Amino acid sequence: MMRIHRVRAEVVVAACDAELLGRELPVGEQGRTVKVSSHFYGEREVSVEELLWALERATVANLLGERVLRIAREHGHVVDGATSQLGGVPHAEIVAMPG
Repeated sequence: MMRIHRVRAEVVVAACDAELLGRELPVGEQGRTVKVSSHFYGEREVSVEELLWALERATVANLLGERVLRIAREHGHVVDGATSQLGGVPHAEIVAMPG
């Protein structure tokens, strides 16, 4: 699933594995959760090519799930060791710095 958000000069790509949509992932030790929503991550499944096209243009990316992160890692958008876990699910945030 993927959605592209445009916020002023930023191009924010939000992508997650489809089966994560609607899940509530635990965050921290105090019983809080974050909902994986279609409002943020989109409702449309995309191809690998579409995801890579979007990541090439992104100034910010929020990636969630094993498959999405594997694709991003295989194509050089995420390096090993640069991911975290969100409720036990692999997660990465990418911020493009102007060169």
